[in-house]
Amino acid sequence: MKKILTGTLFILLIGVLTACGSSKSDDVSIGFFPNLDHAAAIIAKEKGYFEEEMKDINVDYTSFPNGNDFIEALDNNVIQLGYVGPGPAINYFLAGGDIVVLGAAANGATLIVAREGSGIETLEDFANKSFCTPGNGCTHNVQLEIMLQDMGLTTTRRGGVVDHQPRVNPANMMIMFESGEIDAAAAPEPWGTYLVEEFGAKVITEWNEVYLGETLASVVVVTTPQFLKDNPETVKQFLKAHKRAVDYTYENTEDTLATINDLLFNLSQQRLPESVLENAWKRMVVTTETHADALQAWATASYELDFIDQEPNLEGFVDTSLLDKIISGN
Repeated sequence: MKKILTGTLFILLIGVLTACGSSKSDDVSIGFFPNLDHAAAIIAKEKGYFEEEMKDINVDYTSFPNGNDFIEALDNNVIQLGYVGPGPAINYFLAGGDIVVLGAAANGATLIVAREGSGIETLEDFANKSFCTPGNGCTHNVQLEIMLQDMGLTTTRRGGVVDHQPRVNPANMMIMFESGEIDAAAAPEPWGTYLVEEFGAKVITEWNEVYLGETLASVVVVTTPQFLKDNPETVKQFLKAHKRAVDYTYENTEDTLATINDLLFNLSQQRLPESVLENAWKRMVVTTETHADALQAWATASYELDFIDQEPNLEGFVDTSLLDKIISGN
């Protein structure tokens, strides 16, 4: 029987913090998404790594349904550190927002799928069809649209014939596939694999064949330049916990997937089938390795697709110096 996950999994869990201004903070809120490629964040949270490394800090957590809400929270100092897709982070930076990428958390994890009976067999079939993504101009959105552009197809947003429905959270993707309301999706994992295994969706483009699929970070670790300047030791401790979590996922995959499923259950009272998690895990790489050139290429593609107005310059956007020292053992 097909199982539709309720939207309660994606309800925003906001924790309000006292503004700390430009001074050292004793309270830190960390943002993340309930997605498989946020495995490092979930493991570090659930295993207590953040608290162990940030011994003198009161650590709070906020779960987000999409990158736009995450960025808004970062902009308003509701969170100070966290995990987000590169798309919202880059868009915010190019709009003059205060954000810096400290490293990566995962690569890959974008799957292009089509609803059973949609008539879509390849990317060329997207003409006069519809697709959805978690956000307008989000990482997955740009990855799919730049591939469609190579096929000579553009969205209705640009006067074309492909309908894009943005800001659709993965829970609603399930419902829209079930009802026939949408034809395809550029989905983060494990939701793309969930659509395939539970709803019979067809994989149109595998994760490693998506634009920049193997090198583009699906999740980056970010903070604000001001918080980094005022709290360098706290950021270093945070990154130590992050690296511990990444290492744990390699050595303990089975427990990692069980831990993620437990967190999803705590948020929604529902679990993903083990086979979905196991197969989705193969469509991504948890890593600290950051490919700045892939981030620039994605930004350039976003410009070509008219999501941003000016040719992008990401100078100052990435600073992995702290994480590099931790990885090297310094």
